[in-house]
Amino acid sequence: MASYPLTVFFDGACPICDREIALMRRLDRRGRLKFSDFSRPDFAPTSINISPAELGRIIHARWGDGTVITGVDVFRAMWEAVGLGFLARLSRLSLVEPLVVKAYAWFARNRLRLTGRPTACAGDTCSSAPPGRHIL
Repeated sequence: MASYPLTVFFDGACPICDREIALMRRLDRRGRLKFSDFSRPDFAPTSINISPAELGRIIHARWGDGTVITGVDVFRAMWEAVGLGFLARLSRLSLVEPLVVKAYAWFARNRLRLTGRPTACAGDTCSSAPPGRHIL
């Protein structure tokens, strides 16, 4: 059984990521999701003890009991939380799951380039970030 809330760590400086989170916020009528934008200058990495660079490499979320999940499992958990469990179930079908996992892995590797942000982070430091933003 899921231990809500589910806190999703996301890159608000990524236009695609930001749109996805905006949709999840609108659909979260039961208040099961919380969101933490790790691109904000006031983000505290100690809140999850994972570097911003690692958070930017692959999506992370933390259940209310402290359990951390990553990658496609985060999207499945968000879909379940907002009433789109059929998407989570569909993504687990034996013919679909490998495609979903590969598609997300490709996006995660290429999202900076796809969103016109070629700079990445190393450790806890981001370079070439616009004022007030971190690029991850």
